[in-house]
Amino acid sequence: MSKISTIAALIGAALVGAVVALVVAPQIVPPGLLPGIGAGQEVSVAAEQPAMPAGQSAEADKPGDTTPPAADSAAADSAAADSAATDSADSAAIEAEKGEVIAMVDGENLYEADLSAFIQQLPPQLQAQVQMLMPQILDQLVNNQLTTAAGRTAGLSGDREVQRRVGEIEDLIIGQTYLQRAIDERVSDATLETAYQEFVKENPPQRQLKARHILVETEEAAKEVIVALDGGADFAELAKERSTGPSSANGGDLPPFKAGEMVPEFSDAAFAMDVGTHSKEPVKTQFGWHVIKLEESTMTEPPAKEEVEQQLRGELEQQAAASVYDELRAGAQIEILFGKPKPGEAPAGEAPAGEAPAGDAPAGNAPAGEEAPAAEEPAPPANN
Repeated sequence: MSKISTIAALIGAALVGAVVALVVAPQIVPPGLLPGIGAGQEVSVAAEQPAMPAGQSAEADKPGDTTPPAADSAAADSAAADSAATDSADSAAIEAEKGEVIAMVDGENLYEADLSAFIQQLPPQLQAQVQMLMPQILDQLVNNQLTTAAGRTAGLSGDREVQRRVGEIEDLIIGQTYLQRAIDERVSDATLETAYQEFVKENPPQRQLKARHILVETEEAAKEVIVALDGGADFAELAKERSTGPSSANGGDLPPFKAGEMVPEFSDAAFAMDVGTHSKEPVKTQFGWHVIKLEESTMTEPPAKEEVEQQLRGELEQQAAASVYDELRAGAQIEILFGKPKPGEAPAGEAPAGEAPAGDAPAGNAPAGEEAPAAEEPAPPANN
């Protein structure tokens, strides 16, 4: 087999493996977004109802119903029209969420959302090569749709094994939907605003400095820099010439920092300075000797709500989920059996009642046919 054929086979095996994983392991995805499934299958509820004679409605058979059949028919037609309009709007919204049609298989559409869901299930190493593997991915999507259609034609939608797996997925979706809706009820715009105000209170404005520095290896070299600055030398130019730090290329310029964000010796010295001055004595840190120039001192502004909204919402949702779990557990009877011995079994590492642990013979009794071991003498003291 050629090298190219081998690579193709490996890619194909990986793609098939991803598909198998999707089938075996329940995935929580919106209906219609499982790989290989395009537009959702519509089930006609009306078809399950017994047919009524022409011109007669089900309501007309109710005892005591005096509404004329014609009025019943008109009302039913109006309700059906409203329902059809709602269904049409819902279908349009669902279609929009699925994106563009990327393929059609025997009249069934495959959408961008189907492709995205499939790609997300691929191993990371294949996701990094999506563009190169796109032809194989599309082929696999088509194959999935073909096998799905063939399975439905074969009547597998009612198969016991299929129904068991569908039930497992249904349980997961129901639980996840319940939890998400419970979270949504507790995490509102009002609770988010309250959390933001609390965040602002807990993170009051702080003093923030803007500075430059010159880093040298010895105290003597730092004192020479200070003498040059006292004589009118430009700090930025002197930093470019003499500083050994990585900021020397941009004149010793440092990003804004708050108290505690620099090493203590540097931070303490900088926050004790006045704006526009340079340090009169060298500042010793673990990196060497510094000469600092303080250029700006400002107070930080609290972040806008939009900047921290995602973080705050995530924290609120975690708290809400924990609260939901606690409430459900408080009203439930729960017993964890994993790791516990079954009735009549001894705990791991313990012998059953009435039996000595393995390897432990009664003192003074040697096993049958063996002589009792001689008593061991204590080892002589060292160097004796």
